[in-house]
Amino acid sequence: MTDQNLNAVFRSLDERGTGNVSRSALVERLSMAGVQLDDPRLEGLRERLDVTNRAPLRSSTFASLLDNGGSLVSRAIKGDLVIPDFAAFTKEVRELAGQVRQVNDGAVADYIPQLARVPEDSYAVAVCTIDGQRLSIGDSDTRFTLQSSCKPFLYAAALEEHGEHKVHAHVGREPSGMSFNELTLNRQGLPHNPMINAGAIMTSSLLRRDLPTADRLEYLTSLVSALAARERLSLNAAVWHSERESADRNFALAHHMRERGAFPPGIEIRPTLDYYFSACSMEVTARSMATIGATLANGGVCPLTGERVLCDETIKNTLSMMYSCGMYDYSGEFAFCVGIPAKSAVSGVVLAVVPNVMSVVVWSPKLDACGNSVRGVAFLKGLVGRFSLHNYDSLLDTKKRDPRRLRNAVLSDHTYHAIYAASIGDVSELRRLVAHGHDLNKADYDGRTPLHLASAEGHSETVQYLLHQKVCPAPIDRWGNTPLADATRHGQDAVRTLLAAAA
Repeated sequence: MTDQNLNAVFRSLDERGTGNVSRSALVERLSMAGVQLDDPRLEGLRERLDVTNRAPLRSSTFASLLDNGGSLVSRAIKGDLVIPDFAAFTKEVRELAGQVRQVNDGAVADYIPQLARVPEDSYAVAVCTIDGQRLSIGDSDTRFTLQSSCKPFLYAAALEEHGEHKVHAHVGREPSGMSFNELTLNRQGLPHNPMINAGAIMTSSLLRRDLPTADRLEYLTSLVSALAARERLSLNAAVWHSERESADRNFALAHHMRERGAFPPGIEIRPTLDYYFSACSMEVTARSMATIGATLANGGVCPLTGERVLCDETIKNTLSMMYSCGMYDYSGEFAFCVGIPAKSAVSGVVLAVVPNVMSVVVWSPKLDACGNSVRGVAFLKGLVGRFSLHNYDSLLDTKKRDPRRLRNAVLSDHTYHAIYAASIGDVSELRRLVAHGHDLNKADYDGRTPLHLASAEGHSETVQYLLHQKVCPAPIDRWGNTPLADATRHGQDAVRTLLAAAA
């Protein structure tokens, strides 16, 4: 980071102009931007902050702090991440999550005995963007099993190992229009797609056949762990046994596929199904699942580690399958109403991916008739009702907000951003502009500065912030008016007192 950029970021944090920044102020601003201190990219910053303890940070100390992770800190404070106003986005997501919590329809899956024991009112929402901005609500650290949400990863792993042509010689890519465990194949005698049970059993059969069973499982666990920023994953043995003991339909599907010659030569059914059950029994949390989804949204590169886990062609094909087939026999309706790739599971999770933006995960075990989380579907419908995230929203003249754009993005440059922000009392936007190195003394063509507008509108907090930033307290516009004159004329007594003291 250049000295100029460093100084601008420091000034943005030093709101009172004292030449000191507290540790808590830095952490709070990062948190507002969605960047959490446990982010792997900030390991060096965490260590340095621990050394400084609670001592105020001066500009020289601040420079050494940012030797590692400085670019991320700078972008977060400037609002240069994919969702620039993450605080406003967070507020709306929390509000929506609270509304959806009131939905109590549906029933917990009971065809696998262990799933029936999950507390039915469990509820979590987690978000992770391609820049690693994260938000977690509710039971986001409670572990649950992947179940059908493992299917995109099995498919992606098969594509990485064998390529599209070989994989789709054994599994189709059309929606089945039937239940996920329906005993049916397509006209070629193949599973309809990789997102239903038959298709996932098929992709399981293709993976690392050269390795012993234990090594095959370690390979898959390592892949999913890499998608989740190298989080340690575990297998729920009780669920695995429960799956295996209630697997008559899956055994029937496998034998039906073998009868039709769908498998490659030499495939054994029991080890293949055991491998598939292991994938379904892998445990994650909503937080880790959101990181996995963000890796898919980021073209296969984990945003928290920078590691490329899957190639971009694999991601394109995987998201295409999720978009058309990921929500069981509700997939067409979901694509129409919500319009983003998603994969659900009978454990109650819905993993949704907005390419080049973020992943949204909802976990709530009560399911609808199709096997999808009732709250998960309701939340995602509500989300695209508020934000321009549907795949085809760009074609519409919509009043929905695009979270990728700042509220003031319609204005042409930083000067007008600052003036508009001051006129509505938006101190957070002024902080962002300071982080970009903008001079808050700059005026428009009429000589009107942010201080003029904040004073006229009576925004005392904004005026105080501008004065702490050491702006000129008495700039004159082309009509000869100062901010003090504006405050007097509009009867803004509190602002008039602040300006008179600064004169």
